[in-house]
Amino acid sequence: MAKDRVTSDNYKVVIHPDRVPRGEHERRFNAPTTNEIAALVVSSEQTASRDIVIQAHDDRLTRVPDTHRFYDALEYPIIFWKGQEGYSFDIPQTNPVTKQPIPNKKVSCKDFYAYHMMVRRNDFNLLLRCRLLLLQFLVDMYVKVESERLRFIALNQTKLRAENYIHLQDAIRNDADLNPNNLGQMVILPSSFVNSPRYLHEYTQDAFTYVRNYGRPDLFITMTCNPAWPEITTELMPGQNSTDRHDLTARVFKIKVQKLVALLTKGKIFGDVKCFMYSIEWQKRGLPHVHLLLWLMEKLRPNQIDEVISAEIPNPETDRKLYDTVTKNMIHGPCGALNSSSPCMKEGKCTKKYPRALLKDTQTNDKGYPLYRRRAPEDGGRTIIQKTRGHEVLVDNRWIVPYSPLLSKIFNCHINVEFCNTVQAIKYICKYINKGSDQAILTSDSKGMLMLTREMRCKHFEPVDMLVATKQRGGSWVCLCMRYPAVTHLAVHLPNGERIYFTENNFRENGRTT
Repeated sequence: MAKDRVTSDNYKVVIHPDRVPRGEHERRFNAPTTNEIAALVVSSEQTASRDIVIQAHDDRLTRVPDTHRFYDALEYPIIFWKGQEGYSFDIPQTNPVTKQPIPNKKVSCKDFYAYHMMVRRNDFNLLLRCRLLLLQFLVDMYVKVESERLRFIALNQTKLRAENYIHLQDAIRNDADLNPNNLGQMVILPSSFVNSPRYLHEYTQDAFTYVRNYGRPDLFITMTCNPAWPEITTELMPGQNSTDRHDLTARVFKIKVQKLVALLTKGKIFGDVKCFMYSIEWQKRGLPHVHLLLWLMEKLRPNQIDEVISAEIPNPETDRKLYDTVTKNMIHGPCGALNSSSPCMKEGKCTKKYPRALLKDTQTNDKGYPLYRRRAPEDGGRTIIQKTRGHEVLVDNRWIVPYSPLLSKIFNCHINVEFCNTVQAIKYICKYINKGSDQAILTSDSKGMLMLTREMRCKHFEPVDMLVATKQRGGSWVCLCMRYPAVTHLAVHLPNGERIYFTENNFRENGRTT
């Protein structure tokens, strides 16, 4: 076999969640909390090719690039057991009515795999039945999709450079033999590339634009997908669970997010809405969750917090449905002395600051979220018995995550609702919901020796990234970000300080005085 003729070492990859680059959001580098299949792609200017090597009958070795039409069949013979052709650059788009090829239109990589991921009536789709192999396939194909996008930008983008207009004028005036390649900065990755630094910077600035125009947001809502939703469980094939079908959980979650936004904006359950923005992520946890900021026409006042948000165990006799939802989804941990191995524990303390203090009344402060009412048992608060690590523990209101009773009853999932009242909280939230995709810092050791190489910063890709990538623009799975109303970006500059984009051939024309 080909692999027997290639010398390789047995490497162990170690992810370091505690080594966060300066200026980066620490939660982008969280370690996975569940067993998962993921790809780590080193963030460097020159990424190694993803070719596979096959050995012919005459012992010749042949490299097959990931853009070859038989790459999928060679890499995944169990899925493509008939040797079916996979993606290649020359697949023509077909008119769905006439069934004829559309001139000069080719099928993109993301559209090709989106087609194969769809569920069709009376169509046996082996791919959706492959469980762990499906997850590996999704990760592999997502890297291919993103590589194609980056390859398109690199090969089709004019070699643009950028400089301030006044600086370009001065350079041309002072040097007749000026080399344009020594001017300005290279324009490499545009803001239209999803999750690029410019893309995330624009969305963060949009959030601050809302704050500048409409004041602080009123509510910060975080909703997490519930794998026990009947919309998911009834669509699973025999022997499957929700972790085997990220395509299904992603599509159902999108519908739930749309319903949430409709309730807030059209249903006006908290009042008329000025604007909102949300961001969906998975963050190495296996299930999607959405962070949503909401601005209301009538600002919530501190004395209205208890009407909207609760941090207490509800009464099972008056509202059994809410009681079941809260006790199943809205209890943190328990952690600390009750469970020192909980994922939220760091250096012996809970990073979420649980258990919280018991209070008779809600209190506002100037350092973050309000201190919600959490009554002690002697003041009318309720308790439940919960099993943790084989032991029964008494849980009171100190462990309840703040929630909206109305939203919890409607969605039957973990849905945290917080009241925003400080500038510090606003700055954190606006940056948090636009912090970007997952990354990792890793090292490797060979043959069991603790001889670490240089640290490598990597992008962390999961199967769900493929589902997001294939349906980002008006598709049927998930849109990562949404905001309303739209924000128009204006270039603000000093006189003659506007940004000029030029190429090697037209830099003198762009530098002329108009």
